[in-house]
Amino acid sequence: MVDADNTKTKVKPRGRPRSFDRETALEKAVMAFWEHGYEATSVADLTRVMGIGAPSLYAAFGDKRALFEEVVTVYGTRYGSFTDQALAEEPTARAAVSRMLREAAAEYTAPGRPHGCLVIHAATNCTSPEVEGSLRERRNGNIAAVESRIRADVAAGELPTGTDAGALARHAGAVVQGMSQQARDGASREELEAVAEIAMAIWPRT
Repeated sequence: MVDADNTKTKVKPRGRPRSFDRETALEKAVMAFWEHGYEATSVADLTRVMGIGAPSLYAAFGDKRALFEEVVTVYGTRYGSFTDQALAEEPTARAAVSRMLREAAAEYTAPGRPHGCLVIHAATNCTSPEVEGSLRERRNGNIAAVESRIRADVAAGELPTGTDAGALARHAGAVVQGMSQQARDGASREELEAVAEIAMAIWPRT
């Protein structure tokens, strides 16, 4: 629409403006799914903790699964990025995995939020193959990234030629997943750091 003086007239958007802060609501959804998992967290639970009605939830986030997918992305950025950072920043696979395990001990037991890892635990007793498969893919992706770094170190002579890169990476993944469960069962940061130290003792040396 144009006035006589050829200046554009602003058109007001239709509908009521959103009456809640989307990022705050999303963070509360992260905590709910992290604590209870995908299956046990209902839409009613989400609307209660997020402080919004079901229509607002669907309008802003889509359905429960779409919200969960966004939650997993946010979790990975805010709380679960330590594995990617360690692999990107440390000079060797040994140093990266050692840092990854130490930081897992700290992150999985941090006060004021659920313990353990959302990506490891959120699909427990889940009846959605899509959700379960998506989280499995993320976990396997982390193991594949560790394996890639190990193979690079073998090629560079940082690790012995006969090192089984796949098994060593799976071992690191198993330790991380076990640490997550132990954190949910009440293990302290210090106890998990001791686990990490023992786990690194089996790494081969040149």
